[in-house]
Amino acid sequence: MLASTVVVGTDATMVYDALHNVINAALGDLDPSFALQDFTVKDVTTSGESVVSAILEALNTPPFLVDRRVVVVRDAQGLLADEVASLLAWMDRPAPDIVLVIAVVGAKSNKLVKAAQDVVEVNVGTGSKNRVAFVNDKMKEYRVIIDPPSAARISDQVGDDVARVDSLARLLASIYGSAPLNLSHVEPYLGDAGGVPEWDLTDALETGNATKAITVARRMLDSKGRAGVQIIFMLQRYYLRMARLEGADVSSGEEAARLLGMNPFGARKLLAMANRMGPERIGDAIHLIANADVDLKGGVSYGGKDLDTDQDLTDLTVIEVLVARLARLSAATRRN
Repeated sequence: MLASTVVVGTDATMVYDALHNVINAALGDLDPSFALQDFTVKDVTTSGESVVSAILEALNTPPFLVDRRVVVVRDAQGLLADEVASLLAWMDRPAPDIVLVIAVVGAKSNKLVKAAQDVVEVNVGTGSKNRVAFVNDKMKEYRVIIDPPSAARISDQVGDDVARVDSLARLLASIYGSAPLNLSHVEPYLGDAGGVPEWDLTDALETGNATKAITVARRMLDSKGRAGVQIIFMLQRYYLRMARLEGADVSSGEEAARLLGMNPFGARKLLAMANRMGPERIGDAIHLIANADVDLKGGVSYGGKDLDTDQDLTDLTVIEVLVARLARLSAATRRN
């Protein structure tokens, strides 16, 4: 068995769901009361000292009455530099019959992640294909067998809230075991629609895909994670950033990132889009968004809430029309 494993990801719920399974695998049939020592970095000892001294003692003490000891360190992203150095020194020369399991909520650039013999990364890439792959992997982890339509439906329902997949997999495992499942088995347990990230909408706008933009915008409203005015604010920020780049004599993603105060990847995409659209169409987009903002704040009314879906019809209509028009602006630049 490997001496050190790090579970890393940016979502704490996902990290600790995965950590639970890693700990169970490391313990096997061992009695946790003898074989497990579980520490959280933010805790302190009874004498008020850092818990790291107790962690190091556990790592360097031979196991008693069991053939190995599992030492768990939670919230390791909170360790100080000298405390990280102490763990790195142990990981470089681990004691026999000791298994170290570390949880890091953050980036995989953490030194402990780089030094581990095994890394379990629980981040999910953007896009529906990555979410479907994550759903399938998580179901396999709990020996739940689902068909492709079920995996796609789960991915669509949880959206950006992928932390829900672990609890769903555990629930399905407890109800059905390893019996093959289809959509009729899964659908009653899906819960409310989860949110979708804003780049799903901006990606659709960048490609000029009005149908996809409307679908994503409707999903944002259906999830109850965003009201229409929140989508307006998001789009305002997106196009105003393009307006800042236009005429600013910026030629690279790095320069754009410095000007906008954001990551180079996103800034590079914005710069390319600003160059494609040009000042006239960027201005048109901002004008469309401003008008939609007025409409949502009482300028128009298309009725109250739909009795079946609880959807605000004014929000839905204004947002759908807006994103369709914005997508057409982008599509027009592609034809030029």
